[in-house]
Amino acid sequence: MKNSKTCPKCRSSNIVRIDGYVGAYGSGNNVLTGNTIFSAVNVNRYICCNCGFTEEWIDQEKIEKVANSNKAKR
Repeated sequence: MKNSKTCPKCRSSNIVRIDGYVGAYGSGNNVLTGNTIFSAVNVNRYICCNCGFTEEWIDQEKIEKVANSNKAKR
């Protein structure tokens, strides 16, 4: 949905983006890459307003931070 602007489930183009954020005590839509909320990487949601299908994406420039995280498991 992020790239195609179309829902893969119902083919609707009524897509919205909800930006990731870090709230109090690490709440919000994020991935912690360390031991503090300052290490969090935001996860953006793309939501189809027709059927409710969702996708979550991390911005490309933050992928390396996630890959190198002390919390990442392979």
